[in-house]
Amino acid sequence: MKRLLQSIRENIWFVNRLALFFAALVIITYLLPRQGKFQYEYQLGMPWRHDDLIAQFDFPIHKSDAELAGERDSIMKSFRPYYNFQIEVGLEQIKNFKTTFEEEWNKFSVSAYDIENPETFKESSRYRTHRQLRDKYREFISGQLLRVYDKGILELNDNVSIDKKNGAIVIAKYNVAEEQSLAEVFTPKSAYQYISNNLSQRILEENSTLVNKYNPFFEQFSLDRFISSNLIYDQQRSENYRQAILSEISPTKDIVREGQLIIERGDVITEEQFQQIESFRKEYEQRLGESNKYYFILLGKIIIVLVSLGVLFLFLFNFRITIFRNAKHVIFILFLIVGMLGVTKASQVLEFNTGNIYWIPFTLLPIIMRTFFDARLALFTHFVTTLLIGFYAPNAFEFLFLNFIAGNVAIFTLTNSNRRRKIVVTSLFVMLAYAFTYMGFSIIRHGDFNSIDSDNFLLFGINGLFLFVAYPLIYVFEKSFGFVSDATLLELSDTNQPLLRQLAEKAPGTFQHSLQVGNIAEEAIYRIGGNALLVRTGALYHDIGKMDNPIYFIENQRPGMNPHDRIEFNESAKIIINHVKKGVEIARKNKLPEIIVDFIRTHHGTSTVQYFYRNYVSKYPDEEVSIKDFSYPGPRPHTKEMAVLMMSDSVEAASRSLKNITEESLENLVDNIINYQQVEEQYNEADITYKDISIAKEIFKKRLKEIYHARIAYPE
Repeated sequence: MKRLLQSIRENIWFVNRLALFFAALVIITYLLPRQGKFQYEYQLGMPWRHDDLIAQFDFPIHKSDAELAGERDSIMKSFRPYYNFQIEVGLEQIKNFKTTFEEEWNKFSVSAYDIENPETFKESSRYRTHRQLRDKYREFISGQLLRVYDKGILELNDNVSIDKKNGAIVIAKYNVAEEQSLAEVFTPKSAYQYISNNLSQRILEENSTLVNKYNPFFEQFSLDRFISSNLIYDQQRSENYRQAILSEISPTKDIVREGQLIIERGDVITEEQFQQIESFRKEYEQRLGESNKYYFILLGKIIIVLVSLGVLFLFLFNFRITIFRNAKHVIFILFLIVGMLGVTKASQVLEFNTGNIYWIPFTLLPIIMRTFFDARLALFTHFVTTLLIGFYAPNAFEFLFLNFIAGNVAIFTLTNSNRRRKIVVTSLFVMLAYAFTYMGFSIIRHGDFNSIDSDNFLLFGINGLFLFVAYPLIYVFEKSFGFVSDATLLELSDTNQPLLRQLAEKAPGTFQHSLQVGNIAEEAIYRIGGNALLVRTGALYHDIGKMDNPIYFIENQRPGMNPHDRIEFNESAKIIINHVKKGVEIARKNKLPEIIVDFIRTHHGTSTVQYFYRNYVSKYPDEEVSIKDFSYPGPRPHTKEMAVLMMSDSVEAASRSLKNITEESLENLVDNIINYQQVEEQYNEADITYKDISIAKEIFKKRLKEIYHARIAYPE
C-alpha cells in the first residue's frame, strides 16, 4: 500500500490528467443526443448497400424541408396582418391643419398686398372676400384630409410579411375587423399626391383672378406635415393569426405500415425512398431514446467518448508529453472540444436553421489550436471533435468528410496568423472547401446541378464570417491560459523593445550575438519545421542575464582586457553560469511570457563550462571537484525550437574564438559541438530527430561560412 501511495505521489500529475479527461468524458456524454443512433448510413442517389429495409412499426412519412417551405409559402399568401385604426390621429392632424392654414393664409395676404395696417384691412369688404376664399379652401382641404384618414393611411414595413402589390390587410375599426385590399388604403406618399392633385384640379377649375393671386401660397404650403399613419400594426394579433394558419400545415404526408418494404438491397435511393428512410430513422432513434434501452445507449455513448478521448490522451502522452504535463494546456484543449459540442447542442435545442449545423464554424478549433500549438495536434484534435459532433449530423459521413477537408485547408492556409490578411484568406479558402465538397456530394446524390440546395452555400458563407472571431478569442485565450500568439511574438521581437534596447546599451556584443543566433536559428527551424518566429524571439532574449556583468563575457570584452584573469576558475564559472538565473529574474520582472523564459533556462541545458572546469582541475589536481559546480542547472531543451537555439547559440559563440577560420575549421566546429551535445544527451527531451539535427548542421555550416567569408583565405 505504501508503495502504491508513493507511486501515486510521484505521478500525481498523471492522475491529475486522468481526472481532467474523466471530467471531459462526463460533460461530453451529457451533451451528446439523448436518442439512439440509426444503424445504417445512406445517401440520396446512392445504392442501398444493406439488407432489405422492412418497417418494424407504423410510422408517418415526414415532408421534406422543400415541401414544408413550399406549403408555408403557399399558405402565407392568405396571411392578412392586423392593423388598428386610430381615429384620433386624423382628427388631431385636421385640427392642426385648420389652425396652421388660417395663420399662414393671413400672413400671406398681408405680405402679398403690402398692407400697412392689417386691422384696417380686416374691416374692408376686400378682406371679407379673402376670408371667404380662405374658409372655402380650408374646408375643401380639410374634407380631403378627412376622406384620406377615413380610408386609412398605412406605413408599409419591410418586417411585415405582406404582398405589397396584391395583398390585403385586416383593419380593426370601431370594434369591427374587416379585410381590406392594400389598393383601397393610402400610404403617406399616395395620400399627399391624392390631396395635392385634387387641390390643383380645384384651383384650375375656378381659374379666377383672386384664386390665381394665391397660387404662390398653395405652392409653398406644405401639406405632408399633416399626413401621418393612422393604421398601426398589431403585432400580437398578427403573430397569433400567422401561427394559427401555419399550425394547419401537417409535417407528415403519408404513413408506412409495419412489415412494409421500404427499400431493397442494391436499389438506388430515390427522393421518395430517401424521405421514407429519413422518417424511419427519426422515429427509430426517438423510440430508442424513450425506451428501457436508454441505459444501454448511454453505456454505448460512454464507450465511444472514452475511446475518442483515450486516443487523444495517448497521442498527447506519447507524442506531446510537454503539452500533456502542462495542466493549462490540457484544460485548454478539452475546453475547446467541449465548447464546440456545447455550441452544437445549443443550436439543436434552439433549432437554429431547422437543425442544420453547417453554419457553426467548426474550423475555428484547428485555427485556434494551430495558433498556440503545432499543425499535427490541431488536426488531430479537430478530427476527434468532429467524430463526436457527428452524432448530431443526419449524414455523419458527409459531415465528417466536409469538416475533415475544411479543417485541413484551415491549417494549411494559416501559416502565419500574426498577419491580419491571413485569417481573411483562410476564411475564404474554408468557404470554398465547404462549397466545392458539398457540391460534389450534391451532384452524386441528384445527378445534376439543379437540385443543389443553394441555402447551404449561404450557411458556408456565415460559417466563414464567424471565423473572424478567432482574433478576439485568441487574445482571450492568450491572457487566460498564458499562451503566446504570433502577434505577441512579433511585438516582442521588435528590437526597439525597452528590454532589448537596454541589452544593446549595456552589452552591445551580446546583443549582436543574439541577433546572429536568431538569424541562424530561424533559418534552421524554418527548414526542419517549427515556429520560426518563436525561436527568433527566444534568441533575442536568451542572454539578457549577461546585462548584470557584461564585461565577463568574451563578446563584450576589449582586446587585452579579461577580468577572469584576476579571479579563480570556479568564481569565473559561477559568474558565467549565473547569467541564466539572472536572465530568468530579469525576464519575469519584465513580465515576459513563460515560453520565452524557458528559452533562457534551457539554452545551455545541463552542459558544463568545460574551459573553467578543466583549468580548475589542472590547477588543483589533489582537490575533489564536483562537476555540478561547473554545470548549468538546466533543464534541458524540451522542444524542437529550444534545441535549435541551443545549437545555434553554441556554434555562433564558439566561432568567435576560432583563430584560424577556414571552411574546414568551421565545419569541424559545428560537428564537434553538436555531436558533443548529443553525447551529453542534451536533446533527449526535445521532439527533434537525427534528420532534423543533420539538416540544422548543414545550415549552421552554410551560414557561418557566409558570415566569415571575408576572413577565409582561398588559394590563388
